[in-house]
This record gives sequence, C-alpha cells and structure tokens, in this order.
Amino acid sequence: MISRFTSLTLFVCSVTVLGLCHVARPSETITPGLVSLDQGWRFLRADAPGAQEPGYDDSGWRIVDTPHDWSIEDLPPAQDPNTTRIGPFGPRESQGKASTGWVVGGTGWYRRWFRVDPKADRAEVIFDGVYMDADVWLNGQHLGSHPYGYTSFWFDLTPYLDRYGQNLLAVRVRNEGRNSRWYSGSGIYRHVWLRTTGLVHVPTWGLFITTPEVSPQQAKVVASVELANAGPYNADTKVIVHILGANGRKLTEGQTDLAIGPHSQTTVQIPMTVTRPRPWGPDSPTLYTAVAEIWVNDRITDRYQTTFGIRTIEVDAKRGLLINGQPIELKGGCMHHDNGVLGAAAIDRAEWRRVELVKQAGFNAIRTSHNPPSSAFLDACDRLGILVMDEVFDQWQRRKNPQDYHRFFDQWWEADITSMVKRDRNHPSVIIWSIGNEVVERDQPQAVELARMLRAAVRSLDPTRPVTEAINGSSRPWADMDPHFAQLDICGYNYEWRRYEQDHQRCPDRVIVGTESFPMEAFENWQQVIRHPYVIGDFVWTGFDYLGESGIGRSWLQGRDAGGFTAGWPWHIAGCGDIDILGRRKPQSYYREALWRPGVLYAAVRHPLEPNQVERISRWGWPAMSSHWTWPGWEGKDLKLEVYSSCDSVVVLLNGRHIAQAQTGWQNRCKAQFDIPYEPGQLKVIGHIGNKTREFTLQTAGSPSRLRLVTDRTSMSPSRNDLAFVDIEVVDSKGVVVPYAQMPISIQIKGPGQLAGIGNANPTDVASFQRPTRNAWQGRLQAIVRPTGDRGLIEVVASADGVREGRVRISIR
Repeated sequence: MISRFTSLTLFVCSVTVLGLCHVARPSETITPGLVSLDQGWRFLRADAPGAQEPGYDDSGWRIVDTPHDWSIEDLPPAQDPNTTRIGPFGPRESQGKASTGWVVGGTGWYRRWFRVDPKADRAEVIFDGVYMDADVWLNGQHLGSHPYGYTSFWFDLTPYLDRYGQNLLAVRVRNEGRNSRWYSGSGIYRHVWLRTTGLVHVPTWGLFITTPEVSPQQAKVVASVELANAGPYNADTKVIVHILGANGRKLTEGQTDLAIGPHSQTTVQIPMTVTRPRPWGPDSPTLYTAVAEIWVNDRITDRYQTTFGIRTIEVDAKRGLLINGQPIELKGGCMHHDNGVLGAAAIDRAEWRRVELVKQAGFNAIRTSHNPPSSAFLDACDRLGILVMDEVFDQWQRRKNPQDYHRFFDQWWEADITSMVKRDRNHPSVIIWSIGNEVVERDQPQAVELARMLRAAVRSLDPTRPVTEAINGSSRPWADMDPHFAQLDICGYNYEWRRYEQDHQRCPDRVIVGTESFPMEAFENWQQVIRHPYVIGDFVWTGFDYLGESGIGRSWLQGRDAGGFTAGWPWHIAGCGDIDILGRRKPQSYYREALWRPGVLYAAVRHPLEPNQVERISRWGWPAMSSHWTWPGWEGKDLKLEVYSSCDSVVVLLNGRHIAQAQTGWQNRCKAQFDIPYEPGQLKVIGHIGNKTREFTLQTAGSPSRLRLVTDRTSMSPSRNDLAFVDIEVVDSKGVVVPYAQMPISIQIKGPGQLAGIGNANPTDVASFQRPTRNAWQGRLQAIVRPTGDRGLIEVVASADGVREGRVRISIR
C-alpha cells in the first residue's frame, strides 16, 4: 500500500496579529497585537508563597530575560560544610544525579508587569516552553497549570485583565524529584508572547496550510482556518487568505463569507492555486507565507500569519521515502534540546547554530528526542532544509523515573499531542510524527491500544504526515511486537538493525527506520539503508552532545571504571555526540560523513596505551583519539593512525617520506589503520579519488605562544536573541593549536555585550559556566557573547599567564 502525505508548519514565533478592531465599535482600530514578553522578568530561585499577588514585594528578586534556565547558573555557597557545590553542580543535592548532569532543580518564581492597549478585545499569553509543572496567575487569579515541560501552551488573560493599568503575570515552576533521564534545565527556558485580538479571531495555532496536489505547473493550497467568536452577538465575517512568495509578493488569495454565532467556534476551508510552485526540500528550502485576515463590519479584527512549504511526502516498502517524488535516505541524528554551556535556554541563534552545524556535518535529518523542540529550532530546520522527526513522549503510563511524565499521561496526553501537532504542523521540515520512545509497556497488550489511540489523535489533527514510534528490544519474542508495529505508518527500531531483513520477510509491507543506533555500528546500519528501500534511514545516538546521561559515550582503561551505563562524579556530559557541546566535530562525525559523501578525508591518532593497558568502550562510545601530531614522550614508538575516507585509496607521508598506503572507500568500510613510528614534524595523508586528490595534514605543535580568537559572527543585531560563539585557541608561534594546553583563561568583554556562557568540552571539568575564567581543554575554550540591546562595537579580550593575549571585535548594528 502506498501512503501519500503532504504537510507544512506553524509556529508561535511566526504568528503576527495586526490591525485589530473592537467589534462593538468598528470605527476604533488598535495597534499590532503580538509582542515579546521576554525582557524584564523578576526571578527568585526558591518557593515564595503569595508571590502571585500584585502586592507581593519582589524588590529583592533578580531581573532576568527569557529564555532562562536556572539550573545552568551557579549555586549559592553551601551552608553545610559537607555539601559540595561547584558552579551549577551539587552532587549531593541533585535529584537526577548522573542522569541530569549533577545539577539542581527545585522551585522558582517569575513575575512581570505589562500593559495592553485598552482597545484590545482579547489578550492571551503564549509560553513556548516551561520546565516543568508550571502554574500561571494574572493579577492574583489562577489561570491554570501545565505540567509537561516540553509542549507549548497559552492562557486567555481577558477575564482578569486591567485594560487601563498595570497587569501582573506570575509563574511558579517546579522541577522537583527524579523526573528526567537527561539534563532538562529549569524555568521559562523558551520564549513568552503576549497576543491581542478582536472578539472574532483565529485561535492560536488555528491556521493550517496543506498542499494536497503538487505538480511543476501548479499546486493546490488549502487553508484550514479556525474561527472563534468570543463576543455575545452574531458576527457576519469575511475570511481572506493571502499567499505570499519568498520575496513577500502576493501570489494568490482566496476568501469566504460566513456568520458565526456568539461564543462559538467553526472551521472554514479555503482552496487556492499557486502557479509554477517552488517545492520545499533539503536542497531548496523555499518558504511561502499565508496571511489570514478576519473582517467584521468592514474592519480587520485579526490577522494571523504562518510560513509553510509546498511539498509532498510518500512512503512505502517498495520505493522507500519520497519527498516531492524524489527518493531520499534519512541521514539522521538524535538530538536533545540543551545548548551546552547555555543550558536549556532556547535563544534563537543557539538553536539556529546547532541545526547549521549538523547540516555542515552531512546530516539531513534530526529526531527531536524525546520531546517537541522549540519553535525557533524548527524555524531553523525550515530555512536550512533539515528534515525532522518530531517526537512527543518518553513515557506513557509506565514510569522510568518516579516523578516523570507517567504521572500526567492519562489526563494530559491529548492536550500535549494537540499542542505539538497544531503548533508544528505548518513546518515543512517536520515530515514524521513520533508518539513515543522506548516506552516501558511496549511489549504489553495495552501498548497496542495506546499506540492506536495516540496515532489516531495525531492523524485527526494532521492527516498529511506518517506516524512512527521508537521501539527497542523486548523480553518477549520479537514477533510478539507485530500488533504494536501494525499501528504505525513507519516502524521505528532502536538498536535492532540485525532484525530488519528477517522482519521484512515476515512483514513485507513494513517500512522501517532506525530511530537509534550505536556510533560504532554506523557502517552496518547504513548498509541496511542503501541496500533496502524499506529501510528509509538511520538516526545515530546522538548527532550533538548534551548534558546529562553522564559518560554514556565514554571510553576508559580497564580497571579504572566500573563500566556502568553512566559514569560517576564528576562526569556531567554524555560524550556520545558526533559533535561536542561546543560545536566541534568529533572523529565519528567524519567517519559517518565518509559513508555518506564522496571525497571525505580525515585522520586521527588513537590515544597510545602503556603495556598491559586495555581500552574499554561504551556501546555509545568511540575509541579515544585526537586529530593532532603532538605526542611528547612517544618518540620512536608506534602510534595507531586511523584514516576515515570515501576516497579510493590513501597514502601517508611523514616529514615528506612515504610511510604507508591502503585502499579505502566503501569496499574497505571507508577506513584504514596504520602503525606509524612517532617523530615530530608533519604527517600528511593524501586521498586519491579518480584523478583527483585530497590532503589532510597534522603538524606537531610547539610551546604555547599566544591566544587566538575566532568568532562565528563578526557582526550581530542588538537583539537579545542573537549570539556570537567565540573560540579561544592556545597556539604556538606558527599558529598550531597546542593540544595539551589546559591553562586558565580569563575573558573580558568591552562594549554592548555580556558573557552568556563559557566552557570547554571536557566531560569531567566541573566549573562555572558563567564566571569569566575557565580552563582550556585540548588547547581550546569557548565564550558566548550576547548583545545587551544597544548598538556599537564589542571587543572580546582573552588573557592567560605566559602567552600573548588575543582579541576579536564584533560590531552590533
């Protein structure tokens, strides 16, 4: 059976509300109605009974901007001398221990005053994400709660709004107990918006665009517009939808008239045609814009806008996955939501950069494990052309931790699925929905009914995309999982590539995707994808490193580690990512790219072992190795050189002398190993592919001489949503990075910027992510600079004992 899907995207950040009017007095118009509430919150990291009341004294609270994560901030000094606190780490106090990276949650409060235009008929507050268990009050009145930390939510402020004075929004956040298997962060860690509308309006996430028919000549575009009338009278309403091209010019429009009764809601369908459409895809991520205008009594009462893409999805076991009719293999990475040294704070530039880096590394797909991401993250995927598997739950009814989502599932699953699907369904990057990950009850009879129920809920909100679920091994015979898999459009297998072929023999119509795989089984997993159309892709665990699940990707010397799933204190980084938490690619990333792309060439040296030492490697790990040629004390001894290459063959030169050569390419698993006697100088690897060559060079470093600063941005906007990531490198007199340099480096920022975060990729270096001095590791450190809101010139100065300081300038304009 062939399944055909078409779909798109909607996200809070792209919603605009303009030209509103008061229905009872149509001559009065009001100002635009979507504004950020990110700046100027007062925050207390403690419980504060009564803080929801307007008269509560918060003058002693800190002022913060959202997105904000308090778990990444330094803990105050401990009163108990037996309690260890280093930066944000509290190993005795941390409820999640190694799982959450030894950080501390607890309860926090946020308060913010704001005004609204008195002519606005309605107002609502939209939270893109709060971790977790949030309660919200307006002017002392409880609006409601939202327990899940990863779905967006909104509340109607209108009943308790002071239209002519100040209004107090208060939020209590409780990240308590053992509720996560990874670093979650704490607080209002995504954006907050205030939206105002007329009485007749489009509810938040109420505009859905589909493209059911697409050809090179034209595309049928259907706008499904939800309408709500919050007023006490009938309203004769006109709905007009404009479709704008990438250049902002109007391409087409459609409209309909209807009467909508008091305090009621309805949905209208408006079909339109776009001629000579430009389809959205990974290589050409063209975005269109739909603008829905709501008119009552010849006045606009709402204008709601979303971007979308014109594209089709088809999937079946014979042809695999097709985007716009073209077959595509998912070169995927699983990704948690944190931004490394920034914690969970979903600042727009940090979200965009992560997507940018995985695309540069050769990935074309991301699985948002194990929860919906921020709107900003999906916006980046839309614009950069990354395909997304959007996942909603890590638990259903059975727990993995005592205080995790299982407590809320029965009451909240439908609301949380609705939030994910309605918020994200206009994003063309989202091509697959996932309803769960390795749920505990996966091999129990109730899981079949739960999967059927969840899939039905998703498809009722979006019939245009396939649904999957990530399923791992069972204590029961594997074939007993067939009724569960039968509920899914695509069957997600975690670490089960050995079952693909036998399952295809048993279930020939089953479409399979590797939803998780071990890094060291990259070749075997990708073989399955390129051999079998019914295997549509592979997602490694993980594409990007993350905080928490401490040390699951480590290697260690036998006898020096117990070898458990996680490592003990002070490990706080997972260590399994193809890209480390600073954004630097690790050796396994280059190996994977060699499997995917022609002409890749990379070399690294296995960390040498003393006699009788044995290296052990986690299933999520990679052998310890570094891409440099600086190994003092090993002169004359053999070092193991690993070369990853999709070239046909490689030649190794040491100080100009031919040392070794080998065949590489797919027939040799894109890998070659050599024992090279170490001598300082230059090691060069030359790759041959047809009549072309590639070169990869490693140079021995001398003594540390100076600090070199490299920024990813030489100019930024003054927006608090912008960032510059500045790499500080310890280099010798010739500019070669000194890999053993670990000296403390101090950062000074001059001008309209501030230090948003600082850190290295050392998984055991526990220190502050916010203080201006931090140790380098492997010759590198990273400082993240955030604008303060003013224009001007920022200068970043790095200094350390015994080396020349470095500096870089960033203009804010």
